[in-house]
Amino acid sequence: MTCPVFGVHYRDQDDIDLVVPGYITFREDSLGEFQFGAVHGDLDYHIEPYQVTERLEFSWEGEDEMDPVSRRGWAIIEDGQLQGRFYFHEGNESGFVVAKER
Repeated sequence: MTCPVFGVHYRDQDDIDLVVPGYITFREDSLGEFQFGAVHGDLDYHIEPYQVTERLEFSWEGEDEMDPVSRRGWAIIEDGQLQGRFYFHEGNESGFVVAKER
């Protein structure tokens, strides 16, 4: 499933779509990839119980403006949208919202 990214905290849509239209992909083999702005990475995910529901937890590694980066993140369906956070190793964090591919 590939989902277009339409919201990343602290970025406008032009920043999200800087290199390619921003997206996040989750494949059935528990792997995936994403790109928003100059950040691109590969995901390794699993589904975990979270409060009264489940959430997708992932680790990721990739590049931010050609510099290697890695860390973790999570996503949950809330208010009919996939929402979550990316964490950067020794760096920032960023929330995101995606729309299911039409």
